[in-house]
Amino acid sequence: MAFSATTRQQNIERLQNETLDLLVIGGGITGAGVAIQATAMNMKTGLIDMQDFAEGTSSRSTKLVHGGIRYLKTFDVGVVADTVKERAVVQGIAPHIPKPDPMLLPIYNETGATFDLFSVKVAMDLYDKLAEVKDPKFTNYTLSKEEVLQREPQLSPKNLVGGGVYLDFRNNDARLVIENIKKAHENGGIMASHVKATGLLHDDEGRINGITAEDLFTGETFEIHARVVINTTGPWSDTIRKMDHGETYQSQMRPTKGVHLVVDAEKLPVPQPTYFDSGDQDGRMIFVVPRENKTYFGTTDTDYHGDLEHPTVTQEDVDYLLEIVNRRYPTAKITLDDIEASWAGLRPLIAANGSSDYNGGNSGKISDKSFKEVIKVVDQFENQEASREDVESVLNDLESSLAEDKLSPSAVSRGSSLTSSPDGLLTLAGGKITDYRKMAAGAMALVAKILADKFDAHFNEINSKNLPVSGGDIDPHNVDATIAFYAKQGTDNGLTNDEALRIANMYGSNAARVFSLIGKVEPTHGLSLAETISLRYALDEEMTLTPVDYLLRRTNHLLFMRDTLDDLKDGVIATMADYLGWDAATTKEQTDRLNQTIAESDLTALKQG
Repeated sequence: MAFSATTRQQNIERLQNETLDLLVIGGGITGAGVAIQATAMNMKTGLIDMQDFAEGTSSRSTKLVHGGIRYLKTFDVGVVADTVKERAVVQGIAPHIPKPDPMLLPIYNETGATFDLFSVKVAMDLYDKLAEVKDPKFTNYTLSKEEVLQREPQLSPKNLVGGGVYLDFRNNDARLVIENIKKAHENGGIMASHVKATGLLHDDEGRINGITAEDLFTGETFEIHARVVINTTGPWSDTIRKMDHGETYQSQMRPTKGVHLVVDAEKLPVPQPTYFDSGDQDGRMIFVVPRENKTYFGTTDTDYHGDLEHPTVTQEDVDYLLEIVNRRYPTAKITLDDIEASWAGLRPLIAANGSSDYNGGNSGKISDKSFKEVIKVVDQFENQEASREDVESVLNDLESSLAEDKLSPSAVSRGSSLTSSPDGLLTLAGGKITDYRKMAAGAMALVAKILADKFDAHFNEINSKNLPVSGGDIDPHNVDATIAFYAKQGTDNGLTNDEALRIANMYGSNAARVFSLIGKVEPTHGLSLAETISLRYALDEEMTLTPVDYLLRRTNHLLFMRDTLDDLKDGVIATMADYLGWDAATTKEQTDRLNQTIAESDLTALKQG
């Protein structure tokens, strides 16, 4: 179904001329989750973003779908239970995106360590039970020091006492967003990127009934009218709320910056995602993750007060991460010059939420008495002398000062906030990528109530747990075989097995649409057949408007295939110029923007010193 630059222009015209039931401001994962559910309920829904979809925050995560095992250090079972349940839901509705990838957690005997060998086993057992992990391939187990070093010989043996392995999932964050957006479009949603909200409109009774907006490509300004407006702009949530003169404005966001660095896998070979304490007694843990013959590591998680639209990697960020990774992997000797790519992103934390998720925050300490009660009930559970409900009861009654052990009245998931201003602006903020569907479901219950109470407009209830994203029409229990089936369509038509598998894994059940382009489009400007059909699909059906959209957010090529990027980029630019009808000036502008993005990812300014 066409979702292209032409679609965008048509949608902008529709946004100007039609009254919506719901307007979503912000096209990251939160807004995308709201849009897919609203359109499935047959609400007339519009969504705008001032950048590309997912550009602001949702393409800049650690690219994992977490189970939150770190919370089990303080036995905050609520967070873990919520997170692992939602992770299973996301894997069910987008089975081609989150993929199981067990995590190695080396345990070091150091001051301030998150886990010791005893507590990590208790935590992993609880984790498996909460996540209902029963497949022997994925149930947790512990390793001796020798076994950890056999698996990852480059790890430092100093103070290493062993390790644990538990189930976690890798994720393609930007793909998860675009697949939600595409499905909302297929459902009839009116979606447009590069459209900025510039003000809020009110009806005669002072209630918000739309916005003023600007098409950032043309400079055109216009109005969008809607019965309900919801602000899902993440770190920009306060910026939108500040436009609302009907609200007593008080800042609620506390963005933090996370930085990740990418090196070649030969420089830092790891067989699986690895997660360890920083060793600096700062409460942080560091991920080292293999991906597409590369290894990336992060994150920094520091408070951020700069330009929300353009967070950057600083020398301080690089020094911090290199010092930790080189200490944990002393033979790696990674330097600034080894970094092939990088990214910096903001996490939209709610200021009132004292804990900073899996990194950087302090969720408090539990008493010795409570700790002993937890160990006792877990032992009883293991011996079938206590029920799951008994375990959860003890955990929920812990004597603790955990910042997130209770949901605030306005939260729809832990760490999130759903509020309504006096004049009706809804704001859905905070949370985590893993929680996006649950956050959206909570918001949609309120939207539906408002539309029923104030406009006598009633809509179908849906179970969003069973609402697949675009490309997600795959049996979540048979993903590998289905992906292989789709890939065969590619190899039968001339692609290599690696090319076909890459396309099938990226596009899921939409891979058939990509492969159907073989024979209809011819490779041009030096692109391979596989790259040609992938790019054409992105232009036709993923509202890909710039080379950065394609190379960074639709494919991750810029991050994890840097060594082939220079040979590819000119062909991508030339093909897009042909398709979109760019003149020479526009082509140069887009080339310059791509080169600037690559230079920032390469850390060229830091390397040139």
